[in-house]
Amino acid sequence: MGNNVVLILVISVAMIAVLAAAVVVTFALRAAGGRRQAPGRTQDPVAFAAAVPVAGTANGPAGDLLAGPGPGPGPGPGPGTGIDAVTGPGAAGTAATVPGDSAPGDAPLKAAQAEAAAILAKAGQAAEQAARARHKLEEEVQAVTEQARRLRSDLERRETRVTEREDRLDFEAVRLEQLSRDLAQARKDIDARASELAGFEYRQREALERIGNLTADEAKAELVAAIEGQAKREAATLVRDIENEAKKEGQQRARKIITLVIQRVASEQTSESVVSVLHLPADEMKGRIIGREGRNIRAFETVTGVNLIIDDTPEAVLLSCFDPVRREVGRLTLERLVADGRIHPQRIEEVFEQSRRAISGLCVRAGEDALIEVGITDMHPELTLLLGQLRYRTSYGQNVLKHLVESAHIAGMMACELGLDPALMKRGTLLHDIGKALTHEVQGSHALIGAEIARRYGEHEDVVHAIEAHHNEVEVRTIEAILTQAADAISGGRPGARRESLEAYVKRLDRLEQIALAQPGVDKVYAMQAGREVRVMVKPGDVDDLGAQVIARDVARQVQEELTYPGQIRVTVIRESRATEYAR
Repeated sequence: MGNNVVLILVISVAMIAVLAAAVVVTFALRAAGGRRQAPGRTQDPVAFAAAVPVAGTANGPAGDLLAGPGPGPGPGPGPGTGIDAVTGPGAAGTAATVPGDSAPGDAPLKAAQAEAAAILAKAGQAAEQAARARHKLEEEVQAVTEQARRLRSDLERRETRVTEREDRLDFEAVRLEQLSRDLAQARKDIDARASELAGFEYRQREALERIGNLTADEAKAELVAAIEGQAKREAATLVRDIENEAKKEGQQRARKIITLVIQRVASEQTSESVVSVLHLPADEMKGRIIGREGRNIRAFETVTGVNLIIDDTPEAVLLSCFDPVRREVGRLTLERLVADGRIHPQRIEEVFEQSRRAISGLCVRAGEDALIEVGITDMHPELTLLLGQLRYRTSYGQNVLKHLVESAHIAGMMACELGLDPALMKRGTLLHDIGKALTHEVQGSHALIGAEIARRYGEHEDVVHAIEAHHNEVEVRTIEAILTQAADAISGGRPGARRESLEAYVKRLDRLEQIALAQPGVDKVYAMQAGREVRVMVKPGDVDDLGAQVIARDVARQVQEELTYPGQIRVTVIRESRATEYAR
């Protein structure tokens, strides 16, 4: 736009310059004619026109601008115009001199001619500049036109693509609308079909109820019962397979570990029992023990807290007390009195104090020996004392301290086989029955009492948990607690480790048979191998194979929850089918 304006301005300036030159020439001609015409004289117009000079050269642009083409009358070398320029080379033959003109009259004419020539030169330059500007403008216009043509072509292509896309969108919209109508029609058909099927199902249900004499709820209940029974059978089968696989793998590894542990433990096969019987050198010593009017025996029982039983047993007396440590103190006191021979109340008190200190030292020594045997070096002195007091405590005829040492060795070896910390396992197993040293002084289970004592004296939390969980009085959370239970069971269940009273033994066997007989379909029950195995005979017509597996599991779970026993009890369910026929 700016180039167009510049070109227009240049052309306008050139035209103005040409018009100004023409005006100047005309004015100069008129002025010259007025001066040269004498008063009273006339001049031939043709001669005057031939005499008027025009600024410019014979070949300059002035001849082209002021007159048409044609050969001039002068003898100049180039083609002239209708009015020859006086300054050109051919002006010498065409100049006419008016008689009577003076030389000073030609000065203004020459000045006008020079000015006209300068103006024409400027006009020529302006015309050349205008031509160049026009050429440049034409090139720019051509470039803009080419760019506009390319843009128009690109726009036409885009319009074509947009039109095609709109056509496709219109087609898709029509297709989607048709699809929506088809879906609506299909939904109507489906609803109609569903209504028809619902009516058919209702009629079919009525027909089935009439034929089977069962309502829908009754049939549903029977179906649910059948599916439930089938699910139970499948679940029992799956559980049995899983248990068999787990037992197959677990029993092999457990048997290997336990076998290795038991082979490495060298324990006494006969249980040690604390016998509270004191042998006397002679029966006359009984009278001295009783004293005058029984003062010695009363003083002895008052000081020691132990009942002294003197009967017809030759050369022996019995000591009875529920506290094994106190009973041992009383036994040692009486033994020293008999050896000394001086028996009277004051002497009894002196010997009792000596015996009590001696037993306390023996307890500490026994606890330290147990720690050294197990391989534990750091333990609170109070725990060591309580551990040594268990030397005089028995459980089912088994010495508790020896049981703890044996269990600690077993647990340590199992921990090594399983990659656990043997020191932690030995510590927890050695202290798992520590509460039995205070069961006569503190109310509660020995497991919980022992856990509280261990926690009070700063034992590790895993040790405390193993103590309190070894009889399942709290939920087992660690592998250390499980191994403590296993070591306790192995030590207490080995042959010759423990014994129980006849009355408790009979009651346990009777309860085993009652638990098994309470199951449905059970015919006979036999408790065998000193109560370590229960064989259950079931009726084959009432119990199938899967039912027998369920009965075995239920009996084992109930026995585990209700009874206390060493080791484990095996429950075997036998289902036997017999077919009998007579040949006559």
